[in-house]
Amino acid sequence: MAVRQLDTEVARKIAAGEVIDRPSAIVRELLDNAVDSGARRIIVEIESGGIDKIRVIDDGCGMDKGDLFACARPHATSKISTEADLLNLTTLGFRGEALSSMAAVSRLQITSGTWRMSASVTEDHTMTQVSPVKGCIVQTAGLFENFPARRRFLKRPASEAMMCRTTFAEKAIPRPDIAFNLIIDGQDKLNLCADQTLCERFVDSMGFKESPELFYELSESSNDSKEDWSFTLILGEPAVTRNSRKDIFIYVNGRRIQEYSLVQAIEYGCQGYFPNGLHPAACLLVQMDPSLVDFNIHPAKREAKFKDLAPLHHSVSVTTRNFFKQYTVKNIIEQNDENSPQNAAFAFEGNEERYVSAPTQYENNIPHFSGKSGASVTERLIQPSYKPSHTFESDARSKFFDQKEHSLMKDFSQGMQHILDSVENASVEGHITKPNYTEQLQSEEDGFHFVGSTLGSFLIAEKNDVLYIIDQHAAHERYLYNKIMEDAGQKQALLYPYTVKTDSTSDDNYLEQLQAKLEEAGFTGKNRGNGTWEFTTVPIRWKGTEEDLKKDLLDRRITPTDMINAVAASTACRAAVKDGDVLDRDTAAWIANLALALPDPHCPHGRPVYTTITRKQLFMLVKRI
Repeated sequence: MAVRQLDTEVARKIAAGEVIDRPSAIVRELLDNAVDSGARRIIVEIESGGIDKIRVIDDGCGMDKGDLFACARPHATSKISTEADLLNLTTLGFRGEALSSMAAVSRLQITSGTWRMSASVTEDHTMTQVSPVKGCIVQTAGLFENFPARRRFLKRPASEAMMCRTTFAEKAIPRPDIAFNLIIDGQDKLNLCADQTLCERFVDSMGFKESPELFYELSESSNDSKEDWSFTLILGEPAVTRNSRKDIFIYVNGRRIQEYSLVQAIEYGCQGYFPNGLHPAACLLVQMDPSLVDFNIHPAKREAKFKDLAPLHHSVSVTTRNFFKQYTVKNIIEQNDENSPQNAAFAFEGNEERYVSAPTQYENNIPHFSGKSGASVTERLIQPSYKPSHTFESDARSKFFDQKEHSLMKDFSQGMQHILDSVENASVEGHITKPNYTEQLQSEEDGFHFVGSTLGSFLIAEKNDVLYIIDQHAAHERYLYNKIMEDAGQKQALLYPYTVKTDSTSDDNYLEQLQAKLEEAGFTGKNRGNGTWEFTTVPIRWKGTEEDLKKDLLDRRITPTDMINAVAASTACRAAVKDGDVLDRDTAAWIANLALALPDPHCPHGRPVYTTITRKQLFMLVKRI
């Protein structure tokens, strides 16, 4: 076949198809231009899914006659002038191909000031004088009417309208200072007033069924002068769940992008709080030095390339995790404040919890978060008045979990006596005895009373006019997890050291910053130079390969503590009593009692250990109030 140059009009249509593939792409590009114009109010009108007509009206700076005549020419733009400008972008639009592409695949009209410009395949930038208009009115009609091959791939008008609405909402979220109005086939579908909070704008734009009061706003910024970034993170409380990641939004400098690593950072921070494959609803809005990010790598600007995303990734993950830790503490306070006179403060050190003297406030290293009103969260925790008397000696406990894990998993249904017998038969130091919990607990004066077991999975206990229904597996799993984490950081030497090759100096810098935490978790590593790290020890319970270590640390950016948490959670889950296991009364009472004493009454995977019902609620159920 002979090589020949395409006809100019064919080439123009092909290029236009990369930018304008459906009506929602027109909405996307026109909204970018309207926001860049400094508009305070933007109206979008759509007919027949945007196929027949799309009109965007804004009250921005508008254009004069000369700019209006030139704006729809190929690569005509006022936002960049040199190649270097691509690395310092401060606007949403910049390449100058959007209006030209619209003129290639539809009938385009732009009205501003006292002039209207018309352009299409058959009409070459005709100028007409009209009545004065403030801002700009841009209209497209007959999308792909001169390109039938492309038009056949459009969906039904209702489906195209839904995609236009989604694009409209995405563009409205990061600009709560601007009023947005969407009209579809003459009906007002979405009206967003100006000067909303970010939480209100996120919820209203997406049409969530939850109230904005269930969402919180967190802010953080870089402490490194070389890495100029900051972010605001909108997070729904743990009750706001989704079956997929579709409601996790990432924005960088006002532009929504598809950036899996930042979605991943939010997901990592949520681990342990969204069980059973559920995901949060969240919106991350990053402001970054334009020289650190390149948006010019995708025709529709849906992706970006970053100079170094690791510090931002880590900060997002830690901020998310700390929010859910604080939220959990707040809930514990609210559930227990009326039932216990004893208060204790609860603080966080890194990724671990600890008790501090009561009553004090959180330490300053915890990021501030607020709801719609901006009020800070209560910072006290009710300390359980009962502490279980049954404890394991440290050395015995460590060897017990290492040597008897499989035995626990196999035969725990025989009750706590089997565990104690297993420990007594093991060659370990220390002595463990089993008191009579039934008699001991019933005689205590703190109001605790063990009622019994039910439905093969739940334990029933009573305390201070509250009935506790306890998941026996979740309670025991959390207890074992806490015990395992007390011994986290124990190391095992590798016969052959693991070698991890880094891909850049930023990877080396990341591992250098992480080295102390790696050592604390049990990973002893040393930088051998030339992008080579050598690890001579790993945590005892960690079973990963050399490749797993590199993926976790450098590709997935999992912190050492999270790696240990995952191993501890898995071990505890396997060793804990299971649903359907029949427990003797002493064992059941012991588990029920320790469940009420847990600092965090959630299993390591986020499920609640128990639910409660008060005497007052029971009376209401039987109509006695």
